[in-house]
Amino acid sequence: MEALVKKEQLNQLFDLYGSLLTEKQRLYFELYYHEDYSLQEISEIYTVSRNAIFDHLKKVEEHLNLYEEKLQLLSLQTKRKLLIEKAIETKDLSLLEELRKLDE
Repeated sequence: MEALVKKEQLNQLFDLYGSLLTEKQRLYFELYYHEDYSLQEISEIYTVSRNAIFDHLKKVEEHLNLYEEKLQLLSLQTKRKLLIEKAIETKDLSLLEELRKLDE
């Protein structure tokens, strides 16, 4: 289960920060995480070692986590969604003020 949560978070971070990665990093990430290719399959397609693919994916993960640490876009997005859901559920309009404060 933990691996699935990690994969989902990486995909969310990729959606937000993927354009900041190199073309090769985006390509390997998409093949591995979106298209479900194995490291071996990717390495055979691009005639590089399996370890090189693994290293690229590790760097992508590090970059995505660093971007989130600095920019916190996913964190803010999650907070916004929770506040909106709670405001709709409770019809408490004061929650909208909290939502506005997130954008400051």
